[in-house]
Amino acid sequence: MAEQFRLQSILDLSVSRMDEAAKALASLMASEQDQARKLDMLEQYRAEYQGQFMAAAKSGLTPNQWANYRAFLTRIDDAILHQQRQVEHSRTLARAGQREWLDTRTRVKAFETLSVRHHEGLARQQARTEQKVADDRSGRQIDDD
Repeated sequence: MAEQFRLQSILDLSVSRMDEAAKALASLMASEQDQARKLDMLEQYRAEYQGQFMAAAKSGLTPNQWANYRAFLTRIDDAILHQQRQVEHSRTLARAGQREWLDTRTRVKAFETLSVRHHEGLARQQARTEQKVADDRSGRQIDDD
């Protein structure tokens, strides 16, 4: 019976961790995209509202209307600033998730390489054993003749 790869359980665990890291990375990337979409929506809304403000200002605004527009634009700007921070935070988390996945993938590849070498060694050993048996048989056949 062939000798089992001694590090197989570690290889299996590493593959499992790599799969988990891949799922986490997918989730982090989706979150980053969601945060970026929200930022885009806020920026578009601000541009539209700014356009409405400019159009209203051309036709004349009361001081109260002017203050209301400016206050609302300030709130939108604050929301945009907050959302930019959220996007950057999500981007940082996604990068960390990508590094984690790459690290686990590197470990898996290293263990897979060791496993391949182990199996190749076993195959070479088995081939030598079979060759020896074949040589012994042919040697006995020559002696019998």
